[in-house]
Amino acid sequence: MASKGKSTLRQRVGHGEASNIEYESTQDDEHVEVVYQNPRDRSDIEVMLDTHKASVGVITALTALAFALRFYKINHPDQVVFDEVHFGKFASHYISREYYFDVHPPLAKLLFGLAGWFVGFDGEFKFENIGDSYTTNHVPYVGMRALPAILGSLTIPIVYAIMKESGYSTVIAAFSAAIVLFDNAHIAQSRLILLDATLIFFMSLTIYAYIKFRKLRYREFTPEWWTWLVLTGVFMGCTWGSKVNGILTVFAIGLAVLIDLWGLLDHKKEGHTMEYFWRHFMARATGLIAVPFILYLSFFYVHFSVLTQSGTGDSFMSPAFQETLAGNDMLLNSREIHYYDTVNLKHRDTKVFLHSHIERYPLTYSDGRISSQGQQVTGYGHNDTNNFWMIIPTKALPETGRGRVVRNEDIIQLLHVNTQSYLLTHDVASPTMPTNQEFTTWPKDDFTRHNDTLFQILVVGGVENEAWRTKSGQFRLVHIPTKVSLWTHPQQLEDWAFKQQEINGNKNPVERSAIWSVDEIITEADEIERDEEYRPVKKPKSMNFFRKFAELQLLMMQHNAGLIASHPYASGPINWPFLLSGISFWTENDAKKQIYLIGNVIGWWSCAIALSIYVGILGADLLARRRGMDPISDPVRNRLWNNTGFFLLFWGVHYIPFFLFSRQLFVHHYLPSHLISAMVAGSVLNFVLSETINYPISARGPKTKARPSQYSDIGIKGPVIFLIYCFFLFLMFVFLAPLTYGTPGLTGEQVNSKRLLSTWTLHFAAKTTEEI
Repeated sequence: MASKGKSTLRQRVGHGEASNIEYESTQDDEHVEVVYQNPRDRSDIEVMLDTHKASVGVITALTALAFALRFYKINHPDQVVFDEVHFGKFASHYISREYYFDVHPPLAKLLFGLAGWFVGFDGEFKFENIGDSYTTNHVPYVGMRALPAILGSLTIPIVYAIMKESGYSTVIAAFSAAIVLFDNAHIAQSRLILLDATLIFFMSLTIYAYIKFRKLRYREFTPEWWTWLVLTGVFMGCTWGSKVNGILTVFAIGLAVLIDLWGLLDHKKEGHTMEYFWRHFMARATGLIAVPFILYLSFFYVHFSVLTQSGTGDSFMSPAFQETLAGNDMLLNSREIHYYDTVNLKHRDTKVFLHSHIERYPLTYSDGRISSQGQQVTGYGHNDTNNFWMIIPTKALPETGRGRVVRNEDIIQLLHVNTQSYLLTHDVASPTMPTNQEFTTWPKDDFTRHNDTLFQILVVGGVENEAWRTKSGQFRLVHIPTKVSLWTHPQQLEDWAFKQQEINGNKNPVERSAIWSVDEIITEADEIERDEEYRPVKKPKSMNFFRKFAELQLLMMQHNAGLIASHPYASGPINWPFLLSGISFWTENDAKKQIYLIGNVIGWWSCAIALSIYVGILGADLLARRRGMDPISDPVRNRLWNNTGFFLLFWGVHYIPFFLFSRQLFVHHYLPSHLISAMVAGSVLNFVLSETINYPISARGPKTKARPSQYSDIGIKGPVIFLIYCFFLFLMFVFLAPLTYGTPGLTGEQVNSKRLLSTWTLHFAAKTTEEI
């Protein structure tokens, strides 16, 4: 390396001009041409801070401060805050063992349930509304909040350890950790019964374990190498199991592994055989695919094993699933349906009954189309005798016995009891949807349109000849001649149909929303003696775990994608790195207190600037190398590409996909990316302050020789910049602390002073007037 004071911009040299130092086994990120630095030239303060004793002291101080900031007034407020209304409720369901449905995997919620049980929570309090009192209801909420607070506090030393393992000095590692340590958003999110602290904790452990694994690449297939490979998979599975967007961590590690495997395929670079490549491939497939997936499955196995009682989530699940839950209505009250029974039919999604009355469709609709003027068939939300339909067979039946049970795939007629007419559909457009068929009825004694009154019962998930049941026997009613399904949708008809819901024929016979059930048997056929032997048993039924898992996964994806309703605090991803908006978590009107989730402006904007600088550095280096110059030494360049580039990959994978989502999004979705951007910021600061890095950092293998070492030397300027930066970071944290902790209350003028950006929507702000 050029001596201090000389320019580091140098002409590139060909391979023939390289140093005489030779290695038996190297990779690009471990290549070095010359000894760049004499260790004795390092500043005394740098040497002192990089000792093990100093590093332990720094990490101890950071961790202690993290616990102090996250546990400070953790008992305030003693009320349900923001999404505690969901995740606290789910914890209570685990304790009471009542089944619930949520779009997120169960690990973090299981941990909350375990924490609640450990501190004596009985599960009776259901977290119904934001603002409900914990103290009045004797809920040990502090113990439950302590779990995310502990995990959020432990994330700080993990960030520090990631930077140290990546080869950065104590000051740089502390710098990245401090950005997260003093961040108001991370603190606010870690003090409440919310999922993000668990997600970020396991994501940080995943990054740490993968870096440890990569540092052992010259000791491949050793016990230590396998340990960190499997631990990466374990932590990745825990991240995935904590929250639905934990899958992004799986994708990020997957991309890093693909890049790694692509390098192993390079015959010129490594000279390895395909057998060697496949050994590495299978090892990664085992540790980073099989292990996390098995762990992810195990969380759901525990989830299903605990939630064995009927609960609020029953209605989301299939009848077969519901019948596995003790006390479920479908299990207790499901009955076989016989021909000539009078029943009512309820739509699964909109909960309306199939209804008809003597009024007829108008001759013409508002758009000028002509109707059949047949008897109206509608959806009605209330119990009514006009909801009664008798099941008429289309085949010969025995006088008594099991032959009179209606079965899956039977062809039937439905007789409307009050008007003595059969349900019918035909090739006439429905009132509101010209593409769908009109439903009407036809007089019982007129056989001229017999075929148009024939429908087939198709039980959802049913097998051939399975008995059709009330409650659990959800079905599609498919018209025989035209193959349309009986269907309804929330749109109401006009006054001529009393604003009731339209019923029509959907041309997709397997339409997901065209599912109905028999709510109850109104009257039983008089001549039939019911055989008590075939009444459903009260004991919960069994269902294959993988069927339950697959059903729940599909529902989780569907409902997560369906969270598209507007929200006053929703925001787009483009706003997040710049803190253009936050989230109101909780307010107390009398004391003028509020919790507003917003990050530390200095930390977030520093990270955004660091990301821009990093991209600029890489662009400038590529341009210079294109012109035959080497502005950056190889070890520093390789650290920028391979380590900081790994951070940037993680940041992008946890951020960019949100631009593709149409669901509700909030600034807290950026917290994982913000934590990673703090690592990028530390790397950029090291690059700006020093021409050197700690190198090499990977463990030597049996085929590698010792490499010339160099050390990072940021001198006295590094600690000074760190202390000044932390001072301002802490001042900003203190300034925003009343919004983070929800105390003390603020006057209107004080609220206005806290609103650093006009886009922040804080409560209790004083009205401002402009002088004319």
